[in-house]
Amino acid sequence: MIVIIAALLVPLIKNSFTKTKIAVNNDIQLFLSDQCGEFFGKEITENMITQFEKKNPGIKIKIADDSEEPDILIFNDGDFNILVSESLLAELNSFTNYDSGNLQLAVPLVSFINLLFYNIDILSAAGFDSPPKTREQYTGYAKTISRGESGAAGASLSLNPDDHQALSRDIFSWIWAGGGAFWTDDSQVNQRPSFNTRSMINDITFLETLNRDGSLANGVFDLTGKDYIEQFAEGKIALMIASAQAIPYLREKMGDNAFGISTVPAPASGGIYQTGLSAIYAAISANSENPEQAWNFLAFLAENSSLFCSELKAVPGIISSIIPGDYVKNDLFYSKAWEIFQASRIAEMFTGKPGAVEYEAIFLEELRFCFERSRTAVQTAATIERRWGEVTVDTE
Repeated sequence: MIVIIAALLVPLIKNSFTKTKIAVNNDIQLFLSDQCGEFFGKEITENMITQFEKKNPGIKIKIADDSEEPDILIFNDGDFNILVSESLLAELNSFTNYDSGNLQLAVPLVSFINLLFYNIDILSAAGFDSPPKTREQYTGYAKTISRGESGAAGASLSLNPDDHQALSRDIFSWIWAGGGAFWTDDSQVNQRPSFNTRSMINDITFLETLNRDGSLANGVFDLTGKDYIEQFAEGKIALMIASAQAIPYLREKMGDNAFGISTVPAPASGGIYQTGLSAIYAAISANSENPEQAWNFLAFLAENSSLFCSELKAVPGIISSIIPGDYVKNDLFYSKAWEIFQASRIAEMFTGKPGAVEYEAIFLEELRFCFERSRTAVQTAATIERRWGEVTVDTE
């Protein structure tokens, strides 16, 4: 039911985290990137450090400041490709003892499904009693609301180049929902994605129509997904795609009855529904002088993934588990998100792939040109395909 691509999310194999005793000196110091506290909270981070140090005498963990280079990196999908392109991640295959045929560069600790979020009151005031299920309905909803008296924008789309998750979340989600795939059997062999298909041309046409009709919130190329979440919480946007990670924040800001979640609408003739996942990862710096001790801490973090998932109310959380956490079972929001996840096929993303930074930059540039210069979807798709073929990819 669920296809997990090794290059998308690093495999979590039980044997990978078998503890090994490593002789250490009492003065070994490991630096942990401060993003750990940003993602999981200061209290949990400090508790994890304390527990690890008790179990591993002689290893001290310190949160790195601006002058210190971390041994252990904590990051999300938005930074994964950048770290890969700059060769900043150490290979983990020797630690996991798992030969997948691919380089293992990070361990996913917690993951989130991308969903359609909708404002119930705005839709109701516009005459809609349920979220859009098809792409055609979505276009109609967005246009009606944007031209209505509520003052709200029908939909949002973030293509800010500083938002490194924007393409995956706001653009590729539409392509995947319609059954599209960048990595076919041929592209896997050639290590290159493909784009110029009839269905993907239709995807670009759909997005360009939303832009041309004035159905999108202002700031498409300036605002980030985080900015649009704030606007959604303030009742300024009716429809948006966002990570399930936003659910706790929106519930706190808006209340449980103000918004809902659903699948990303697909074309009436769409194929198998696919969805993208975002994740938070742990990795070892390629420059670490103590990679074995750093791996011990990564293994410890992986063993505590369920705690992170519970704290963040993550869906699906641990993708290798077919049983959701207790926080999912009796909560309407998280149980619905889990149902969507179970019914979806996980799309193969660009995360961690060679050349991903270049591929995504090209896509963003050409889509912006399409929006601003009214170039056709056919021309845009052909140009993306051509430029992707010119990218030099290091597959070693």
